[in-house]
Amino acid sequence: MDRLLAMRLFTRIVDLGNFSRAAEQLGIHRTAATQTIKQLEEHLGVRLLARTTRQVTPTADGMAYYERCVGILGDLDDTEAYFMQTTHDPEGRIRVDLSASMCRNVLLPALPEFMARYPRIRLEISVTDRPIDVIREGVDCVLRAGELRDIPLVARRLSVLQQITCASADYVARHGLPATLEELSRHHAVDYFSGTSGKTIPFEFMDGDKLITRNLPANIALNNGDCYLAACSAGFGLIQIPYAFVADALRSGSLCEILPQHRPPALPLSVLYLPGRHLSSKVRVFVDWLVELFARPDGPGRSAPSSVTEKSRLL
Repeated sequence: MDRLLAMRLFTRIVDLGNFSRAAEQLGIHRTAATQTIKQLEEHLGVRLLARTTRQVTPTADGMAYYERCVGILGDLDDTEAYFMQTTHDPEGRIRVDLSASMCRNVLLPALPEFMARYPRIRLEISVTDRPIDVIREGVDCVLRAGELRDIPLVARRLSVLQQITCASADYVARHGLPATLEELSRHHAVDYFSGTSGKTIPFEFMDGDKLITRNLPANIALNNGDCYLAACSAGFGLIQIPYAFVADALRSGSLCEILPQHRPPALPLSVLYLPGRHLSSKVRVFVDWLVELFARPDGPGRSAPSSVTEKSRLL
């Protein structure tokens, strides 16, 4: 029995609550995984896992063994990462989760540079607009926009994204441009609702230092960023979205900015990962590259033009 592999397998089973998913993540056949845990239990002389048809949970002995394994494996990974980052190019798989809009408009266009710099790293990218369980889903880091509350992860701020309110040129041709916040009552919105709570997120506008919220009439509501933008482009109504996601559409004239004098508050953007004394070298270089990318003057966190007039000069 490979005791190190057995420890890694056991801790993944406890983290995921599932034999098959743990075996798959470690590249082990399900039958071999079952046999490895059986041998581990025989070697230790205790039962580590309680199995039912629905889930796998650690016994009291299993939980005590799990906690010690996590410490041992963490120390081992830290030691290897320290030496590997100084003697080798980082390599291996990184699993990243972010929204579809962020992936399509920000990450993918810049990613060839990262892959050229670190050709031995393989990125596996999942796109979601919902909070995820990083441990259970086997994700190394997550990109999320917005204020973060009660998140049991390390959060590193990347940027603040300037937001704008916009509508399609077709919508503006049919309904006109609102000139004041009061005129918004005559317009329709595309609603965005939380995939977790189901609550609709109201529109926000800054009036000097004052934050004003509005709930506009809406005939459609979505919980996916790409579909949200597509509904706006189809003429359903106003949306609020990071400028970087719609810069090209604004330049082409297919979308028009609404009330540039009352833009929404900027949206913080962070990369999140599990707490620990050290990041693996592969995840560290990815996080550092993201920080570098967003710090550039022409990076994806760039601000929107200060006015419609200024925007027209950029076309």
